[in-house]
Order: sequence, then C-alpha cells, then structure tokens
Amino acid sequence: MNIAPGKTNAVPFDQARVDRLMEDAGIDVLLATSKHNTQYLLGGYKFIFFSAMDAIGHSRYLPIVVYEKGDPGHAAYVGNRMEGGEHQNHPFWTPTLHLSNWGTMDSVALAVDHLRGIGKAGARIGIEPPFLPSDAYLALTRALPDATLVDATGMLERMRALKTPHELAMLRKASGIITDSMLATIAWAREGSTKTEIIEHLRREETNRGAQFEYCLLTLGASHNRASSGQAWQAGEVLSIDSGGNYHGYIGDLCRMGVLGEPDAELEDLLGEIDAVQQAAFSMVRAGVRGGDMIVHAESVLKKSKVAPYTDFFAHGMGLITHEAPFLMTNHPVTYEGTYADKPLEANMVLSVETTMLHPTRGFIKLEDTVAVTETGYEMFGDRGRGWNRGGAA
Repeated sequence: MNIAPGKTNAVPFDQARVDRLMEDAGIDVLLATSKHNTQYLLGGYKFIFFSAMDAIGHSRYLPIVVYEKGDPGHAAYVGNRMEGGEHQNHPFWTPTLHLSNWGTMDSVALAVDHLRGIGKAGARIGIEPPFLPSDAYLALTRALPDATLVDATGMLERMRALKTPHELAMLRKASGIITDSMLATIAWAREGSTKTEIIEHLRREETNRGAQFEYCLLTLGASHNRASSGQAWQAGEVLSIDSGGNYHGYIGDLCRMGVLGEPDAELEDLLGEIDAVQQAAFSMVRAGVRGGDMIVHAESVLKKSKVAPYTDFFAHGMGLITHEAPFLMTNHPVTYEGTYADKPLEANMVLSVETTMLHPTRGFIKLEDTVAVTETGYEMFGDRGRGWNRGGAA
C-alpha cells in the first residue's frame, strides 16, 4: 500500500524543538529506524506484530520515519503492508505512507524514493547507526552518493529527554503496574517457592495488569545470583525482585525487597542505609540542579555509610528504553558517556535511581525507584512497598 501525499494531521511532537535540535546537529532530514524513535515520532504507535522479534524470512522488519526539518508536509512513514489495517483504524499523521515492505532492502528503497521525491537526495540526512542494518546502510550510500549521512543518535536522545504529559502518564502507569505486580508476587510466594515459579508468577501479574513482561532479576537468601533457577525460598531469607516491563512501550523498572518472616534489626538497618542514599539523591532532584551534583551528593552519603564497601549507587534516564537521556554517569555500570553530568536537570526528565548492596551474609539488598523531575522537586512513580514486604501474606 503506497499512499501519496495528502493531508497532514497534527504533528504529535514538539515540532519547533525537534527542528531546533536538527539544526544544531546539522541535519536537514531525519531517517529514524529504531523502534523507540519511530514510535516517538509517530506519536506512540508501535506495530504489535513485530513487538517481540524483528526477523522474518531472510530479513527483518525495518520501520522508517522520514521527517524534513521545518516541513511536516514532506514526512513519510515506511512500514509493513499489514499496517494498512492499523492506518484504517487510527490514521498515521504523516501525509505519505509506504506500507509494502517485508525486509530491510524494501524499506530503504522506499525511503530513498521518497527522499528523491521531496528533493533531498543530496541533503544532510540524519541516520541511526546502531539501528540501521549494514545492508540498508550500504544500499543507502549507493543510492544517494551526493547525500551526507550524519549520526543522529545524540540528537534523537535529546529529543526524547523531556517527556510530554502523555509520556509521563505512560511511565507513571508502567511503574505502578510493575510495583503492584512485584508486591503481589512477594505476598504470593512462600517457603519452598522456587525462583522459576516466582518469576513466572510475576510474569502473569504484569501481563494481567496490561504490561508486557520483559525480565525479572531475582535473588533469594545470601546468594547474589539473579538468574532463574530451582533455588527455593527458605524461612528467614530475603528476596530481591527487580523487574522491567513496558506499558505501550514505556518502561517500568523498579526493585523491591521481601522477607519470609519478620525482618530482624540488622535487616531493618541495612535497608535503612540503602534508603538514606536514595533519599540523598532525591533531595537534589529538581529543575536547574546540575545532574552531576545529584550524583556526587548521593555518593558522598554512601561513602560515609558502614555498608559502603559492598554497596553501589547508580542513576540514569529512562522512558522508551531503560537507559536514555539524561546520561548522568560514565561507564557505571553500563558503558556510555555521562554526557549530562555537567548539565542542569530539566522539568519532565525521568530518572531511575538505584542503590545496590551485595551483603556478604544477608544477600542482595536493593531499592530502585523512578522519579520525574519537576520545577520544585520530583514526583515518584510506583512509590509503594519500599520497606520489607512479607512473603506468604496473600
């Protein structure tokens, strides 16, 4: 299905801001190919058929959004032919649609034809190198020898850094689903429940609440091993449950603690030490505060703690993916540059804040929270169950 240029529906993003970011990056026209950036530029749409896996036949699904700076009338969406039904139910905003691809070469050929049609065959074209397959990249360079290909990765990360009210609502919902699912799972689990059984129960809890389950990192007792196994929960042991799932593409990623029985004084003290670091970080979250200052303050509180030798602090941005702008720390533990450490936090950024303890005898103890930056402070999403939750309480 090829739909020629027609009426341009309302652009679902801040066009002036995106145009400004493109200008700063030296980009005339975007060729977005990642599922998260095409979803953002399409106003939240993601084709469910390829949600879990991109591969089909000899190739893979490759959606493309073409957006020319300052001219949404030249925008196009290149998608799969089955997406014609999606368009009939909820029309895409782009005035031109090319819904006939079954692989990477189909997609890039349609995108090239569109670029030629709008007179941009020799333009500065923003691409996503980490999300542009090599065959598509080579075809693009051969078909457009006069074009200059510009790495748009950083520009697109900055585009997504500030969340819209709709995105904040999606992240709030995602975080609530994950938290409630983890608390329900802890209450359900009892002595003898295995890690595999607990993770499967969590998957059902998240799915029943409307989320797409992605992973669960689970520990029981003194072990620091978070992989699924037949290990069973025993009386008096702690449980750390760290799960990520998404609600319409937006990520919920939190960690909560359980105990089978009543927490003793040492456990209460250990979780209190972790929460003190978390609260130190939260105290520095507000628009205008330099991101690196928040990190330094939390790390200074941890450094003075008696649990510092086996405890780590980390914070990162999140939204459509689990680690996105603002990037606040360099290579800790994920390998990327902390490019936002020297920049002020801005309202509507969303952060994941986590403090992790690998206690030598009591096990893996962690809190991970999600907060949205506001002008005067922060809003916490999924802010329940941050203490010791009792297993077998259901």
